[in-house]
Amino acid sequence: MSRVRLILDCLRTRGRTYRYGPDRSQRAELHLPRGSGPHPVMLLLHGGSWHKGYGSIVMRGLARDLLRRGWAVWNIEYRRLGAGGGWPATFEDVACAIDHLAEVQAPLDMARVSLLGHSAGGHLALWAAGRERLPQGAPGAVAGRGPVRLERVISQAGVCHLGGAYRDWHGGAVRALMGGSPQEVPERYSVGDPLGHVPLDTQVLLVHGVVDATVSVKLSRDYARAAREAGGTVELVEIEGDAGGHRAHVDPRGAAWATVTRRLPEV
Repeated sequence: MSRVRLILDCLRTRGRTYRYGPDRSQRAELHLPRGSGPHPVMLLLHGGSWHKGYGSIVMRGLARDLLRRGWAVWNIEYRRLGAGGGWPATFEDVACAIDHLAEVQAPLDMARVSLLGHSAGGHLALWAAGRERLPQGAPGAVAGRGPVRLERVISQAGVCHLGGAYRDWHGGAVRALMGGSPQEVPERYSVGDPLGHVPLDTQVLLVHGVVDATVSVKLSRDYARAAREAGGTVELVEIEGDAGGHRAHVDPRGAAWATVTRRLPEV
């Protein structure tokens, strides 16, 4: 498949849109495979430095491949920097979008729900999978497991450690997202940094390129180490060379995506 063909397929892969809030970005697309179901569900969270310049369309290539494999897909959009996002709106939106799935009338197997995020979306996926650990009243906090129970969470080239990314990027997009440094707004980082909520009570898969120049593999290594030291089980798969390039993870033809699909249960 050529790159042009891949882009055209992404543009044509459209699901039914559901709104979980009044803002234009508070929406998600539901894609259903053929058959009567009930279908296992993959929730997708796109990356792009939490910025409005990137949207859920970048995940449609993966959505198309998952449909072919028999998965239903809930492709989430959320408020981003430059369009009403940042702390706490981005976090609140992701939580609401996940919970809204429980209200959708469709042939979904809610006992088989997985969550996958790329880059900044990897950060949000790991954070969302630990929402039951958040203090009452915190953005996205949920009592118990909430209305949607996650069987697994997958981070592709994820910003698994906000504090580490802040150091790497000299603030950068992390500062913009959180509205300050870890020293200036420590209470926000205590809620929003997934490293502070390990271990998760679900399966965790991290896939990261060794030479990723956008999000360092060190962040995934930090997360995996912390999770294991806390008694959790997490698998980190490191992809060598260009196959582990940052954007390669959202190409359904690549080795990084194959690493994920090999670990998904049969449908």
